Amino acid sequence: MELNFTSEQLSDPAIMNSSVELHACLQCGYCINNCPTYQLRGGERDSPRGRILLIKEMLEEGGRPNKHTVEDLDRCLYCMACMAACPSRVNYMQLLDHGRTYIEENFDRPMPDRLLRWLLARILPYPRRFRFTIHLAQLIRPLASAMPKTVDSLIDFVPRNLPSPSQRDKSRTFPVKCDRRLRVALMQGCVQRTLNPNINDSTIRILQRHGCEVVMASDTGCCGALTHHMGKSNDSRAAAAKNIRAWMEEVNGEGLDAIVINISGCGTMVKDYHRIFQGDEKAQDAITVSRLAKDISEVLSSLDLEFKEKIDLSVAYHSTCSLQYGQRIRFVPKKLLRAAGFSVLEPRDSSTCCGFAGTYKLTQPDLSGQLMKRKVETLTKGNPDVIAAGNIGCMMQIASGTEIPVVHTVELLDWATGGPMPDAITGLPGERRGDLALVDSQQSG
Repeated sequence: MELNFTSEQLSDPAIMNSSVELHACLQCGYCINNCPTYQLRGGERDSPRGRILLIKEMLEEGGRPNKHTVEDLDRCLYCMACMAACPSRVNYMQLLDHGRTYIEENFDRPMPDRLLRWLLARILPYPRRFRFTIHLAQLIRPLASAMPKTVDSLIDFVPRNLPSPSQRDKSRTFPVKCDRRLRVALMQGCVQRTLNPNINDSTIRILQRHGCEVVMASDTGCCGALTHHMGKSNDSRAAAAKNIRAWMEEVNGEGLDAIVINISGCGTMVKDYHRIFQGDEKAQDAITVSRLAKDISEVLSSLDLEFKEKIDLSVAYHSTCSLQYGQRIRFVPKKLLRAAGFSVLEPRDSSTCCGFAGTYKLTQPDLSGQLMKRKVETLTKGNPDVIAAGNIGCMMQIASGTEIPVVHTVELLDWATGGPMPDAITGLPGERRGDLALVDSQQSG
């Protein structure tokens, strides 16, 4: 691609890094058919190739971005499916990050949009604030239909039932149940620990049973992805830096074999810390943390899991975008489920995005809803007993469109290795639930 950056522009490291990626783009179009928004809307500006051109023009021209360019870049899901198809290995993720940061710094959004993004950045990454907001939203839910669409969408996002905080949700160390094989830190997360603390509980139990000492490092929090994807780079770097400091204290103390992450969106972000802090004084620590970061499926696949009982359950597995494209992990979770005895269904077009995409469900509700319906239709065609995924956002999105129970992959694996039946499975039909409850009681006995 021919570029027209001035020498002054190229003195900016961000422009220089983006120019390398832009120059690598052949504009060949291999990425187009992988793009969910292009599949829905069919316009060039809703394709990765089109958005790359928009980013190029915006950065070259400088100044205030065109509002149509902002809208087109906002519609990108950040699913990274385009990167899997690119023959030139263009880092579209880096280009979009730069483009959104530039927009955040140089474009005045309409007040409702600005207010929504401010609220999301100030609430979602903070579990206590998020929990308080959920309780508040539950109180005003009856009035939601009379409120502005933005507020109505926020309230619709809020679950009707909120679980109590986990007793394990504190900075502490969980000892192994047998000879110690690994010492790992578990990322607690922010949204997930509020909406579904069972996922962390299942993760801790299965790791303990298989020789992993699990550390909840003090002073960790949101990975930074929520604000990062909105272009709020200062907020996201601050969150990331806080995590890096906390985990490096453990690395430099008793040491860590891995940083275990059971939220695939967070895992993609943490594994990218090395790029985000490139050239920074924290660069070496960021590299160390990125190398230690492992999805829970990666860690479990390295252990010799002991399955207590073969559970007769058909599972439709949703391969999250952040796991299959962001981390290039596609087959490991399915292999683990099959090894545990589950019948894993592989729906056609199962690699498509569910439409949740972090804050996308709230900022682009119409497109998000269309993608959700398409994903649910795909996953439910085989009439599975349960749907499994590795990301809390995807789980919420899919569950909003079906009565079939949706669980985290680690909840099923924990159950198969001696843990309790996942709470969501109580939603199965009575006869089927009774059969599985018998298996559960036999394991407990």
